[in-house]
Amino acid sequence: DGVRPDGREYSTSRALSSEVGLSPRAHGSGLYRRGETQVLSLVALGTMRDAQKLDGLYPEDTLRFMHHYNFPPFSTGETWPMRGPKRREIGHGALGQAAILPVIPSEEEFPYAIRVVSEVLSSNGSTSQGSICASVLALMDCGVPIRKPVAGVAMGLITDGEKHAVLTDIQGMEDHLGDMDFKVAGSADGISALPMDIKIGGLSQEVMAQAMEQARVGRRESLDSMRETLAAPREELSIYAPRMMTGNIDPEKIGAVIGKGGATIRMIQEAYEVSIDIQEDGTVFVAGVDGKKAEMAVERINTIAKDP
Repeated sequence: DGVRPDGREYSTSRALSSEVGLSPRAHGSGLYRRGETQVLSLVALGTMRDAQKLDGLYPEDTLRFMHHYNFPPFSTGETWPMRGPKRREIGHGALGQAAILPVIPSEEEFPYAIRVVSEVLSSNGSTSQGSICASVLALMDCGVPIRKPVAGVAMGLITDGEKHAVLTDIQGMEDHLGDMDFKVAGSADGISALPMDIKIGGLSQEVMAQAMEQARVGRRESLDSMRETLAAPREELSIYAPRMMTGNIDPEKIGAVIGKGGATIRMIQEAYEVSIDIQEDGTVFVAGVDGKKAEMAVERINTIAKDP
């Protein structure tokens, strides 16, 4: 009959709203709502030593930006044992990570490891895209200087082979009974992630073009709603986030800074309440909640490297 379950027009999104700063202790937090779907994302910053080590084809590879997604049973009013993440959670976490990664500042610009965890509080469709929006808000609330905000929207399709309806912001019933789940994530300037789940033999160029255009409008609506809550990254990091200082020493002097059995570097870390990470090329990362003590630790390291 051409009527959506909740009476919306084909190209209309559900009501959008968001909040930031909900968690008093996390380095950054963002809550994003789209209809009945709600996702809370929390950000934690760490030193480069906290980057995830990857066991892949290369001898040593790391990941400094991590996005994890949790889908607890209460989000759909159900109960089941809380164990490790399933394939769906791992996949949605990877999707959000791929969508946000292009706007994450480089290690030289922002020498932190960044972990974002998205907790789905209530689910009625499009939680993966809600996690992207919530995570971007949390990153800006934390003060991570992302290049530009990113948002995502889920598109759907209903067709009988002759006529079709492209649906913006599908909810659970439309996802389950529809013929396509087509997610589009990106900034106002372009797309950064584009996964598709299709249940029919193929799509015409006309349908694809219509879906992309409706997704562009839907994504812009989400970005506008997010900007009303927080237009840009905060200028200062959370008071609980580590302050990162960097320096460079002669690689030949690394042994002197570390000391016999690590005694020297442990002494510096304890005296100035910092965490120290020294790279093979002589780059030194010093992290501590007290920025002044971190500066003093860098000075101490430079002194030892010059005159061990």
